[in-house]
Amino acid sequence: MLVDWGVSIRRACRALRFDTSSYHYKSRRTGQAALERRIKEICETRVRYGYRRIHVLLRREGWVVNIKKTRRIYNELGLQLRNKHPKRRVKAKLARIARKRWVRMMSGLWTSFMTSSR
Repeated sequence: MLVDWGVSIRRACRALRFDTSSYHYKSRRTGQAALERRIKEICETRVRYGYRRIHVLLRREGWVVNIKKTRRIYNELGLQLRNKHPKRRVKAKLARIARKRWVRMMSGLWTSFMTSSR
C-alpha cells in the first residue's frame, strides 16, 4: 500500500485504523530450539509426564524457564496428554438397576390393583 499509493506509514495506518506502534513492532523473543528439543527428549523417555513434571525436571537441570512457557511449548509440540475418563462406580450401577426393578414392580402392582378393582 505504501509503494502503490505513495503515502507515508502514518497516513496508511490512520486510514486503516491501525496503530503505528503495532506496525513497527519487533519481537524480542530469543530462539527456543534447544528448550523445545529438551522437552521432546524428556517426553520420549517419560511418556506419561505432563507439563508440570517436565517443568520440574527442567528446573532441576538448570533451565531458567517459566511454567507458562513450558506449557506453551508443550502444547505447540502436540504433547498434550489425553484426559482419562473416570470409571463408573459399581454402587451407582447397582442403584440404577434396583431403581428400575422397583419401578417395574410398582407398575405391575398398580396394574394388577386397577384390573382387580374392576
